[in-house]
Amino acid sequence: MMKFKNILITGGAGYVGTTLIGLLLENGFKVRVFDSLRVGGYGLMPYFSKQNFSFMDGDIRNGEQVDRALEDIDFIIHLAAIVGYPACRKEPELSRDINVSGTKNLIKHIAKKIPIFFASTGSTYGKMISKYCTETTPLNPLTDYGIQKAEAEKIVGLNDKFVIYRFATAFGVSPRMRLDLLPNDFTYRAVKEKTLIVYEKNFMRTFIHVRDMAKAILFALENFQKMNGEVYNVGDDRLNYSKEAICLLIKKKVDYYLHFAEVGHDLDQRDYIVSYQKINKIGYKTRISMEAGIDELIEACKAIDNPFLFSNV
Repeated sequence: MMKFKNILITGGAGYVGTTLIGLLLENGFKVRVFDSLRVGGYGLMPYFSKQNFSFMDGDIRNGEQVDRALEDIDFIIHLAAIVGYPACRKEPELSRDINVSGTKNLIKHIAKKIPIFFASTGSTYGKMISKYCTETTPLNPLTDYGIQKAEAEKIVGLNDKFVIYRFATAFGVSPRMRLDLLPNDFTYRAVKEKTLIVYEKNFMRTFIHVRDMAKAILFALENFQKMNGEVYNVGDDRLNYSKEAICLLIKKKVDYYLHFAEVGHDLDQRDYIVSYQKINKIGYKTRISMEAGIDELIEACKAIDNPFLFSNV
């Protein structure tokens, strides 16, 4: 018998949420999305005809709206956020208000009564001296995004009943598409612009397909008792790629001009390899390879006419 039935997804109209909703509905959950629709709601359109889906327009900073959203909820999946360092750098005050103060408001109104899943990020590690990160590696975030997510992790931990994932960099096709993610951006430029200029080509980053992110969240729901109170890196050792390797993988499939520049700087400074042994040991592993994800992206990018519809900034 399923322990949790009624699920609230904050920020459910976004890139991960619109992928997750369908998976939860297929597995017998009732899903309520709570979202301000800051990035639009077109990714939700396929779900309004589903019996166990409902939508509530609202803001996690508004206590009254949060209280209404929490009614009859068994489990919260907290995705609401300004995501990525470019978006947070563009609107630092708003991003802090949503990512930190909004999370604090949500935890206050939960009042330790409802378990919560929180989507954090590997950006909390920041600039590492060592090349290898585990969940016990000291956090050293360099960007507003990484700093805010690190603070939000501490706030979520006050709820007692929680699971936190530090996700690898997302990629892949979603109902609410994003083109600001590195593999998605590179693939779009190769397909549509036929030109790609890349700096810091040797920087390593770990990736995870958005559908594997959704499955990992479902895994936390199904295994909450043994995962409760813990932080997990979520990704795959097989998806540790340099920028150069991704570019060359795309070039095998798309004819485009590629240039590796000597100038340019990534403010996020993610250049390390992450260990996923902790979550692997309890049974979760990703399934979708970078190559399979890029194959999907190539086809999807052919159908994209207005790239501004798919930006997260």
